[in-house]
Amino acid sequence: MDPVSVGLLVALAGGVAGEVGRQAWAGLGALVRRPFGRGGERAPAVSSGEAELTRLAADPEDQARAQALSTALAVRAAVDEDFRVLLAVWQEQAASVRAGGGAVTNVVSGGTQNGPVLQGRDFTHTSFTAAAAPPAPSGGAGHSAADPTR
Repeated sequence: MDPVSVGLLVALAGGVAGEVGRQAWAGLGALVRRPFGRGGERAPAVSSGEAELTRLAADPEDQARAQALSTALAVRAAVDEDFRVLLAVWQEQAASVRAGGGAVTNVVSGGTQNGPVLQGRDFTHTSFTAAAAPPAPSGGAGHSAADPTR
């Protein structure tokens, strides 16, 4: 299992990605607060990750705190099978939140746009219906659409 990205942890702790980021952070918090293993098993002498999570939440830009949390999560995943499976599911869901690399540059050029223009990032399951483009102007010989004498 790949370790949880320090960049992702910093981004989530810092509140990026709006509601999706808040939900991912809350999900991680709920995950680390789960008891170790199954019912009767004795908890191993490793961090649950909760202390590291709390420290990072107190200073979301601290890379060392994010690294400590990533390490605690990896160690716990190595000794707790249930946690490892749930952490992998969480990581898959949190993959939609990108740390850094979230810049969006939208450029609309090339003349008249006939139809909707959607600007943003990471759209999925999006569709819309638009009316057909208007017919091109029919200019006679020697006339152009830019000719002001028409």
